[in-house]
Amino acid sequence: MSTYCVHCGKPRTEPVHEVCDSPRARLEPPRFCAECARRMVVQVTPFGWTAKCSRHGVTSSQ
Repeated sequence: MSTYCVHCGKPRTEPVHEVCDSPRARLEPPRFCAECARRMVVQVTPFGWTAKCSRHGVTSSQ
């Protein structure tokens, strides 16, 4: 389990993730790094998405 929410960047221990855990939000690419909560550079293409954290590298939909 991740330490931080990839959609809002808040700690996963906070009980405010109803919207983040919705089925619609699961289709969105991550905006925050799950390990450090830094904002990531996200690129969406017709074939998927990539998200890059400056400390933890690249995550992709593939």
